[in-house]
Amino acid sequence: MNDNLQIERHPFAPFCPEGARVLLMGTFPPQPHRWAMEFYYPNRTNDFWKVMGIIFYDDPKRFFTPDGKGFREADIKAFLTEKHIALHDTGAAVRRLRDNASDKYLEIVEKVDLGRLLAMMPDCRFIGTTGEKAAGVIAELTGTPVPRIGEFVVSADDANPYRRELHITRLPSTSRAYPLSPVLKAEAYRRFLEEAGIVG
Repeated sequence: MNDNLQIERHPFAPFCPEGARVLLMGTFPPQPHRWAMEFYYPNRTNDFWKVMGIIFYDDPKRFFTPDGKGFREADIKAFLTEKHIALHDTGAAVRRLRDNASDKYLEIVEKVDLGRLLAMMPDCRFIGTTGEKAAGVIAELTGTPVPRIGEFVVSADDANPYRRELHITRLPSTSRAYPLSPVLKAEAYRRFLEEAGIVG
């Protein structure tokens, strides 16, 4: 731990549309100079919005601007609202141990208040974590083992303070550094969203 490093607080409010049934959680946004929008997964090199485009529209460019340099933020928010998908991250405050966006070099100083977050989403029973560090944080908060990639664990309602059964799936990271094509990542995310009833 390096107490001399700057602590960054999460820059975005939770995105919790009415009737949200699924919560997708990463670790923490990249540094602002990497943003192409002021919203979740703002880095153009991250595969998250390509994955969503593949699953729902068979088009990895669906949420990008025509020049490919930005995102269609209004369309993204409308899509998430229509599909009842919420987004937030597991780190409320972090230190960056190196000057990059890698989870490996993020120290989580304060974890997300998962109870407060879930209280905003009474219909949510499915949590998907988008990477190893996020999976570890949610496992700590729910008292569950960390599942293998593509697998899930269940946190029973009588064994956690969240008053509901939670299906927690560890999904592959959408970081470009994770060695899997967007198409194969989309297959894992599609299975999760099918189990949650978001994809028919």
